Amino acid sequence: MSEVEAPDESVAQRRQQVDHLVQQRGPRHPRRGSEADDAAPETRPHRSWSSHILHRLGRWSSKAAAGVVVACGVAAWAVVGVVAGFPHWWETVLYSVTASITVIMVFAIQHTQGREQVVTQRKLDELLRAQPEADDHLIAAEVASDEELDALAHLNSDDRRSADG
Repeated sequence: MSEVEAPDESVAQRRQQVDHLVQQRGPRHPRRGSEADDAAPETRPHRSWSSHILHRLGRWSSKAAAGVVVACGVAAWAVVGVVAGFPHWWETVLYSVTASITVIMVFAIQHTQGREQVVTQRKLDELLRAQPEADDHLIAAEVASDEELDALAHLNSDDRRSADG
């Protein structure tokens, strides 16, 4: 077996292991009474419905059009408030709506960032695993003690200084 074939076989084996684990666990949130319960793993939803909603909300809110829509809504709210004479309930509704939207957006942002961090971590782990000279212990650095992380940071800063010459 040549050196070129070994990584391809290793990647194929890891993919098979992941597929096997996914099949064993099944969907995290199966839809009861739906065809998804009996569907093959390839046709099951990859994320829960709540994850899809939060990602759609995050994608929509990151667009420039979302800012324009919100700005138009605030302008319309102000115009109607001026016409209505800004009654007390007007301010209460505004605070309630903005607080509710803020809480929802905090969860959407937290969810999408958490998922992206997990994906990025898996990609970095794979890069470490693929490099023969890399320290494989770094793959588990997120569970290391504070002292270990400080020591790793010190090592990395020493490496950077020596690279600068």
